[in-house]
Amino acid sequence: MTTMTRRFSGDTLLIASHNQGKIREIADLLRDRVASFPSAADRGLTDPEETGDTFRANAELKALTATRATGLPALADDSGLAVSALDGAPGIYSARWAERDDGVRDFDYAMRRVNEALGETTDRSAHFVCALSLVWPDGHTETVEGRADGTLVWPPRGGRGFGYDPIFVPDGHAVTYGEMDPDEKHAISHRADAFTKLLARCFS
Repeated sequence: MTTMTRRFSGDTLLIASHNQGKIREIADLLRDRVASFPSAADRGLTDPEETGDTFRANAELKALTATRATGLPALADDSGLAVSALDGAPGIYSARWAERDDGVRDFDYAMRRVNEALGETTDRSAHFVCALSLVWPDGHTETVEGRADGTLVWPPRGGRGFGYDPIFVPDGHAVTYGEMDPDEKHAISHRADAFTKLLARCFS
């Protein structure tokens, strides 16, 4: 990896994800700058095992794997919920907390796990983290991180968004991500924070 930042100048960017919620959010945030957004799901790619110990490492792994498989520049997201009273869990294992015993990924189940783990704890503070990694076919990598702080509520509220959105109220707001209009969420979310940094570095 070189120390010089690189501007993205192509018209096609592979979104290295099978998560339809993430794919929609990423496409919405970059639609004015990139013409085409094939996804890992569209290309029949399998997700690599996330062996990194940070959001940044896992985002870079996913983007690099997709780039090597397709020859296209790829953008990967690794994000999750970090709960203060749970020592930062579920953190990089946020998706795994949603896996039921039968292997099905169920975020209603994940949200219940978080709430049960908190028990009677009065500290409900939490934050979302998003690492975005943009990798070119020659291996050049640009990675940024965004964050959004807030408070967890129970029961879940709202049917918008995805993942843990219905239990997270961002600081300065009275509604959960799951209750927010998508445009409002895009303006303040951890992913939006990361995209602001990525756009300044690679797209402006």
